[in-house]
Amino acid sequence: MQTQIFHLQNLSALHVGTGQGVGVVDLPIARSKSTNLPLVPGSAIKGVLRDELASQNFLQENDIKTLFGPDTSLEDAHAGAIAFGDANLLLLPIRSFAGTVAYATCSFILRQYKRDNTTKTADLQIPQLAGSDDDTVSARVTAGSSLIVRGTDRIALEDLDIQAYDDDSTQKWADAITESLYPDNSKDYEDWRIQVASRFVILPDDIFSFLADTATEVRTRIRIDRKTRTVQQGALWTEENLPADSVFWGVIGVSQSRKKSDDRSAQDLADLLPTQEIKIQIGGKHTVGRGFCRLLLNANNTKEA
Repeated sequence: MQTQIFHLQNLSALHVGTGQGVGVVDLPIARSKSTNLPLVPGSAIKGVLRDELASQNFLQENDIKTLFGPDTSLEDAHAGAIAFGDANLLLLPIRSFAGTVAYATCSFILRQYKRDNTTKTADLQIPQLAGSDDDTVSARVTAGSSLIVRGTDRIALEDLDIQAYDDDSTQKWADAITESLYPDNSKDYEDWRIQVASRFVILPDDIFSFLADTATEVRTRIRIDRKTRTVQQGALWTEENLPADSVFWGVIGVSQSRKKSDDRSAQDLADLLPTQEIKIQIGGKHTVGRGFCRLLLNANNTKEA
């Protein structure tokens, strides 16, 4: 099986939900059971990608059936050759007093990302940061960071005031992530790399976990009665969304063809996947502009599993 990394960035607020919630938010977003960090299920990406590859003529119909499997019971039954893992949170946009927005991550996430993306991160060190119960708690930023409050050595994210230092390791992490997120064939890639890297911050795990719980968007929605022009009975609800510019990563696996009349290898099928970014819309609330995303299938990270 051939495996490769993919990156997903939402260009508008993203709602991939779990149905009715039991907490204060009526429609929460999907989260990992073990970490409670936001994620996008692989099934949500796979189905949309199949449709987009067909509608945008990236692949021939026969190639799509080989990769994703037949879509009707009238055809020869066989499993698809491609498998999508869940998309895990890599960068979370956080409101910042300086620099407008911070692109935050933490050591726990970087360790998992390094495990999956060994091509670009094999030589990078995982930063060891003290927790919020330590008097020396601090964050790591890049040199000349836009997040540093003028005249101080601190950053202000949401309502948190945190001491911050710059080091070479943080710059290397920022470079590795932005190069994957904005490859050379992306429009204005050099400027985007600089802008994101200057706002890149590595937080202690517990502070990041707190922000991942509290810094998402919660929007209140209503339905108006056409006659009375007031809220209809029971038509008031809240929705949780991930803020625009959140970044995820995941793993794709491609096996050899399972179609009887097609004997192509895993590498042959992996080579069919487009190398340019693909614009897709995933999750719920399409008609109110949620879920516009850019998907990057990084072919240069392909390896044998």
